[in-house]
Amino acid sequence: MKPRISTLKDIYPDSQAEQQAARYKKAVADFAEYFGSIGEHRFFSAPGRTEICGNHTDHNCGKVFAASVSLDVIAVVELTDDNKITIKSEGFPEDSISLDSLDVVPEEKNTSASLIRGVASKFKQEGYTIGGFRAYTTSNVMKGSGLSSSAAFEVLVGTILSHLFNGGQVSPVKIAQISQYAENVYFGKPSGLMDQMASSVGGFIAIDFKDTANPVIEPIPADFEKFGHALCIVDAKGDHADLTDEYASIPTEMKKIAEYFGCKHLREISKADIMLNINTLRNQFGDRAVLRSIHFFDENERVDKLVHALKAGDFAAFLGSVKESGDSSFKYLQNIYANTDVPHQCLSIALNIAENSLHRKGACRVHGGGFAGTIQAFVPLDDLQQFKMNIEKVFGAGSCHVLSVRPIGGTEVVLNS
Repeated sequence: MKPRISTLKDIYPDSQAEQQAARYKKAVADFAEYFGSIGEHRFFSAPGRTEICGNHTDHNCGKVFAASVSLDVIAVVELTDDNKITIKSEGFPEDSISLDSLDVVPEEKNTSASLIRGVASKFKQEGYTIGGFRAYTTSNVMKGSGLSSSAAFEVLVGTILSHLFNGGQVSPVKIAQISQYAENVYFGKPSGLMDQMASSVGGFIAIDFKDTANPVIEPIPADFEKFGHALCIVDAKGDHADLTDEYASIPTEMKKIAEYFGCKHLREISKADIMLNINTLRNQFGDRAVLRSIHFFDENERVDKLVHALKAGDFAAFLGSVKESGDSSFKYLQNIYANTDVPHQCLSIALNIAENSLHRKGACRVHGGGFAGTIQAFVPLDDLQQFKMNIEKVFGAGSCHVLSVRPIGGTEVVLNS
């Protein structure tokens, strides 16, 4: 396998060339200022991701359609001989872990240190080489934005370890699997594999997680601008704090339904199984668990419909599937607001403003895990300026992000093209 090494032109739009070059050079200066010096160094990048369809299906071996985006976390990296990984992320305290001790540290749960330790531990378990380095990182993947800043960070650490100590031979799929392990076991969040896979592999990809050890990944060519639309992410300014239980309730409830049939995941049964036993399931597990499970099966079908529509160049059908996904997430998956905080429904407000601004054109839906954070919208280019104005009038300047899809996932970067 050829190591993935990219230039700035490979991973960023032409319009950002000068800005990104300056960003990398500033990171070098910040590294030197923080650590006191800088010697031979290398650059790495891992992108955020956007989920286009497949809301909360990956943790039950479902199907998703996702893409890496032009926002990323970058790192300036220098090898060390102290057998430690030390990472200073801009705006955050330094994290330093010893590679002599890679067991789970309960006190590190929900911290970036746990992600570093988890990735390093899994690399070692899988028989890969690990070693010490220090890095300075900076990110424009907004934390809590639904663009998976944590997955980008995990993939970044895995990509660094792959290139520094394993000749860049650890596959993007394996890096994603290792990253998910770190998030599940060390960080303590029961996420599926979509976030890490989209960040690590890159581009538009349809993924079938029926066999999570060997997911089926299909690159899908798509260019929303050619269809006259922009991809927007709206930051509704919700607070993600204390929402882990809300996120965890979704896979927990879905898996309880699967366990009734003697299975681990919903993918092992069918929607017909649920409908034939719906009264028993409602009585035993509650209506919400049943509705969330129905969403899972319908969402899998929508991913197939959406991918087929893009392949056929039928953008109207694509938008129809996006709308259906959003509708199902609100009514059946029920991840638009937290039941523990009903007065605050920023995503509902954002969806209302977006729908009124689109005037039955384009499409909008919840983005990512839900409950707070962001929505996604496909906005006709002719309406983009007014759409942004309407959104930012409520949520503030810069709350509407117009994104481009990045063709490459986690990678080493060379500045000279």
